[in-house]
Amino acid sequence: MKKKSCLNQESLVSRMITHVVLIFAAFLAFGPFVWMFLTSIKTYEETIRIPMKFLPEIPQWVNYAIVSNKLNFPQLYLNTILVTVLMIIGQILVVTICAYAFDRLNFPGKNVLFLCMLALMMVPGQIFIIPRFKMMVKLGLTNTMTGLVLPGLFNVFGVFLMRQFFSTLPRELDEAARIDGCSYFRTYWNVLLPLVKPGLTTLAILAMLGTWKDLMWPLINNSQSEKMTLAAGLAMLIGEHTTYYEQVMAGGIIAVLPLIVLFIIFQRQFVEGIAHSGIKG
Repeated sequence: MKKKSCLNQESLVSRMITHVVLIFAAFLAFGPFVWMFLTSIKTYEETIRIPMKFLPEIPQWVNYAIVSNKLNFPQLYLNTILVTVLMIIGQILVVTICAYAFDRLNFPGKNVLFLCMLALMMVPGQIFIIPRFKMMVKLGLTNTMTGLVLPGLFNVFGVFLMRQFFSTLPRELDEAARIDGCSYFRTYWNVLLPLVKPGLTTLAILAMLGTWKDLMWPLINNSQSEKMTLAAGLAMLIGEHTTYYEQVMAGGIIAVLPLIVLFIIFQRQFVEGIAHSGIKG
């Protein structure tokens, strides 16, 4: 009985330590959002005060009205949603076709080409910005939604991720589809693609998050305010000499609010999607 009691006590202590660590980790994750919200309802003097003041003396909700007057949020939301939807659809089509080819088809140099493609993940993305911009200029796609979406359709990590999902499917499915007269595309589209829905969910979530928060490319490719996304629009609040941080934070709250609502609604899919992003082959 004493031994059993000691084991129960050790288990209780272990659970308590686990909960304390998780609470601390949750605080670290949620803390920046709390600070961003509190800063958004401060005065400018309070945001630059040293030592820093955690709570505002009088909440300044007017900051949200000021930001809404400075930025055309309905247009920014529309542009961001349109670019995000097109990016998700485009990446699913392009990435899954590439992943299917690398996993199921046999062609000369397949493994070498795949390794070269993976090597691109070690190259900083900023290196490709100038060539991409020159291509968009030559194609006449600057200040267009197409110019925002087209360079991001191919995702190296997405190809690697979906290839891992396709590799878990038995080869007998391809053989059965071939016996039934299916072409390579029909085998991919009708047989294999419906079986990798968890991978598609993961790819869609990663594409959505990456597109929604992307700042550098929309700023470079688009100079017209009516074609800007949320991240690029918020960058317009950064002044050359003075930055009103309370307004920037208020704009950040408005921009991130839809993602928070989506996460609350689709929490299970988000968690599973991020978990699947580390799937082993």
